[in-house]
Amino acid sequence: MAEVVLPQLGETVTEGTILRWIKQVGETVGRDEPLFEISTEKVDSEVPSPASGVLTKVVVAEGETVEVGALLAYISDSAEAPAPESVPAEAPAPESVPAEAPAPETQAGPVPEPADAAEAQPETAAADEPAPVPEPAAAAEPASVPAAAEAESPERSPPRLLSPVVRRLVNEHGIDVAAISGSGVGGRVTRADVERVIRKRRSAPTAAPAPQRPAAQAMPEPRETEAGSPRIVPLSSIRKTIGRHMVASKATSPHVLTAVEVDFEGVERVRRKARAAWRNEEGFSLTYLPFIARATCDAIADFPHLNASIDGTDLVVHRSVHLAVAVDLDFQGLLAPVVRDAETKRLRAIAREVVDLAARARAKQLTAAEVTGGTFTITNPGQYGTLMQFPIINQPQVAILSTDGIARRPVVVTGADGGEAIAIHSVGVLALAWDHRAFDGAYVAAFLDRLRHIVQTRDWEAEIL
Repeated sequence: MAEVVLPQLGETVTEGTILRWIKQVGETVGRDEPLFEISTEKVDSEVPSPASGVLTKVVVAEGETVEVGALLAYISDSAEAPAPESVPAEAPAPESVPAEAPAPETQAGPVPEPADAAEAQPETAAADEPAPVPEPAAAAEPASVPAAAEAESPERSPPRLLSPVVRRLVNEHGIDVAAISGSGVGGRVTRADVERVIRKRRSAPTAAPAPQRPAAQAMPEPRETEAGSPRIVPLSSIRKTIGRHMVASKATSPHVLTAVEVDFEGVERVRRKARAAWRNEEGFSLTYLPFIARATCDAIADFPHLNASIDGTDLVVHRSVHLAVAVDLDFQGLLAPVVRDAETKRLRAIAREVVDLAARARAKQLTAAEVTGGTFTITNPGQYGTLMQFPIINQPQVAILSTDGIARRPVVVTGADGGEAIAIHSVGVLALAWDHRAFDGAYVAAFLDRLRHIVQTRDWEAEIL
């Protein structure tokens, strides 16, 4: 019997919420066939089955949030009979054992006053003592049933199970979850419900939002500070997770930064010439990033230890370049979706895939396979005109390349006659943060020199045809 566990859906993802079981208990599922839908801070996606067989038992119900690695379900061999459903608590007759009435409340979770529920049990027991007549027991039953009904009423107790995406949205926008009518399973508040509230707020006239906030709160909202006083902004869960991973990376790898200045004039000439036709054909701009990505893959072929990861005391040198490209998520965090086998793809194919992955990353539509397994990472702050950035290594990789701002600058050029002159070219910096455990500075310097040579001398016009 195979166990289904919550997979790692990204280096910074620690938990996920089961949105929907695509297969039900007793149904046959094939290996890699979609089994359930999951929601995390970064990815909402369908997760494939790890094995073929029959879904015999579901351990985590829809709407529940669990940590990475948690047991979700069991899949048996197709020849085996399906196991019975794992939650048979609803089967007992409601009047035969009244003392067990509070059990559904403890399963469902929202029991606001457990003391009252405990007191209800002796009352029903006392009603059964005088005589074997069933009427007193039936009369005592309604006293506890309305209490349970009230505890389960969504009007009195809003759904507590929120997906990481929903929690992030309500925290960012200061939304009271109790005021939202959930459209999900069991009244669960979904991302669409929260986004609907956000759109209504944006379309409404700009009125003072202060009256919506309760008079007394344990932690004041950042907007409710006195004039001149500092704002208190609690870190979001994604910022806390990223922080833990970045601190762990710095503690794990002895980081070193090596940078080179690169003349992008040859690339710029091709970009200017092909810009209009490229946009018409592809539907997006031709940036510097695909040129750098293509050159990086070629340089790694000559310096393969850059495309590696650390496993204990071993350096694992990967044969394929699974190129992770950092994507900014509206300044709320970073995600690095992966271009698989990038060394086999030409510039146009890399550009298409990067644009597609970035768009789906921001829309939270990536699958688990698209955000894991990277072997080398490129981060691209250069769009904001940075001079040089020192990025943090994406563990367990051994290097990350920062593509910084490219600007028009005076450079010394050598003419056909060997004479030197001053010219205006597009120049930028490529900065590599690397793990000193994997190699030394001479190896890195040689790699960057090779990368620079490819960028400056490649026939890029032929490359994009």
